[in-house]
Amino acid sequence: MSKRHNDLWQASITVIPGGVNSPVRAFRKVGGTPVFIDHARGCRLFDCDGKEYIDYVLSWGPLILGHAHPSVLSAIRQACEKGTSFGAPTAQEALFAQMIVESVPSIEKVRLVSSGTEAAMTAIRLARGYTGRDDIIKFEGCYHGHSDSLLVKAGSGAATLGVPDSLGVPADFARHTLTLPYNDTDAFLQTIQQKHQTIACVIVEPVAANMGVVPPEDGFLQTLREACTTYGVLLIFDEVITGFRLGLGGAQAHYGVMPDLTTLGKIIGGGMPIGAVGGRAKIMDHLAPDGGVYQAGTLSGNPVAVAAGIATLKILSEQNPYEALNRLSGNLADGLRDITQKLSIPSYLTRVGSMMSLFFSEQPVRDFQDVLKTDADRYRRYFHAMLNKGIYLAPSPYEATFLSTAHTEEDIERTLTAAEESLRGL
Repeated sequence: MSKRHNDLWQASITVIPGGVNSPVRAFRKVGGTPVFIDHARGCRLFDCDGKEYIDYVLSWGPLILGHAHPSVLSAIRQACEKGTSFGAPTAQEALFAQMIVESVPSIEKVRLVSSGTEAAMTAIRLARGYTGRDDIIKFEGCYHGHSDSLLVKAGSGAATLGVPDSLGVPADFARHTLTLPYNDTDAFLQTIQQKHQTIACVIVEPVAANMGVVPPEDGFLQTLREACTTYGVLLIFDEVITGFRLGLGGAQAHYGVMPDLTTLGKIIGGGMPIGAVGGRAKIMDHLAPDGGVYQAGTLSGNPVAVAAGIATLKILSEQNPYEALNRLSGNLADGLRDITQKLSIPSYLTRVGSMMSLFFSEQPVRDFQDVLKTDADRYRRYFHAMLNKGIYLAPSPYEATFLSTAHTEEDIERTLTAAEESLRGL
């Protein structure tokens, strides 16, 4: 660690809990001290010492166009010149909402909020208000923000009520959350058949991307949809990560399964803080002021964030970069598979579109328990070896690798060369 990094770290841990404003940034899963970033351009990060890195975190997914995209920066500047917040409706909000409605197939109306956490919290409250039921089903390893109802881990059995996954979450909140294994259709069907009269909604990442990337198995999402329809339970897709990353229509268009409600964030803000919840009009109309489900926010529909979002979605719509982006992602994934096979390193690589994970595992990874069995220590050593070679990966074995339109074939080649050297060194 350089003196500059050390000074910044010491200053941070003095005034910020753990030295960071979001826990995964603390490098606790990989050891060592976080890299302090000074600026970024395209797919490159530059730390406080001027060292350059190829970035595969991309602010944890939002920057599908890369850092500091000229059109997005221009939109932000123009918005800032008009004022940073009004607390009143703007024409841009309506335009932005229309863009989302036209892109995401299940959304007829959308409410803008300030974060993905807030979007998930609002979706849960809306589902409870709409159905008149209290309980929810979530899946182990799927992350939907840090609201109380969603920081719940599985109990001792597949159909048991959950227990708090964080201090400060009342047990009375957790008892309304049933946590099941991801990709386990049998456990899901057993639970919803037995308890559907009290279940308001099922919330799921259609592609799990907060325990690494774990794709849904064939039939899993379809089973959720069919059962929810049968029992009058709302199906919520958390597309904070997958929304506008797998295509303009997100995972629901990719897999052809339509939820009742969708939460969005990350990409729709173009790097600015934002979130959204959308769905069928007859459900969304239960939100205040039309309905009795209360939700409000001073910075909801913030004009600067909306401007960045409009600029981003406009580029994605006009340029439709997904085929090229997925091809680049496939080249990286294929190259990593070839390297680990050549070196006889046990690994399991998952990829959906432009996001992927390299798990160091001898077995397939299909749920959170499989993820926990992977070789986290090997990932820790791999992470630091790559970091030393100027490749910035997620500082956790349980997070996704993201690509952007700013990455090039040359970046992929350089990354694969670094990966082979790093893995040989392990």
